[in-house]
Amino acid sequence: MTPKHPDQTRQRILEAAFWEMYRNGYQGASVDRILQGTGLTKGALYHHFPNKLQLGYAIVDEVIRSWIHERWVRPLEAATDPVEGLRACIRECLAASPEEILTGGCPLNNLAQEMSSIDEGFRTRLDHVLADWRSAVAAKLREGQMAGSVRDDLDAGAMASLLVSTFEGVAGTAKAARSRELAGQMVDVMVALLDTLRPSAATATR
Repeated sequence: MTPKHPDQTRQRILEAAFWEMYRNGYQGASVDRILQGTGLTKGALYHHFPNKLQLGYAIVDEVIRSWIHERWVRPLEAATDPVEGLRACIRECLAASPEEILTGGCPLNNLAQEMSSIDEGFRTRLDHVLADWRSAVAAKLREGQMAGSVRDDLDAGAMASLLVSTFEGVAGTAKAARSRELAGQMVDVMVALLDTLRPSAATATR
């Protein structure tokens, strides 16, 4: 039977599948457990997603991409100052993360570590999300360079890659340590690094 509200049904499946895959990994995720919390049948699931693989791809394309956009891309686009905008994004990610996310790691990084080496569909999708994230950071840094609030000798693309990779490393380290305190210490260091992006920092190092 076709659901009366297909968009809502699809969203319920995606949300349940996200948490199942987050807690157990894609390979350990169970379709039966995904459906337990939704009250839906397998027929309803397969009406929207022909198989588990396509469901996993949709998690990356829609849920994780949206998560990165809401946490990073949109706030950066709205920020008037790149350094302050980045500082706010980093601190907000730590403050707003529930304990399960903090100790369970970044969903994007988790799937990248699990699936990138064994499935090209996952790898390319995850790479596109990371590339969009890096591009948003780089674009904001270049905007700051044009406005004079970011060092003009800075390679914006390279710094964006470093910041994204460092943040993902923070998430992975906090996951292994299961420590909000350690995550806070690493975030403080990241925030301090941002001060070196100011024009005055370039003058001081010459």
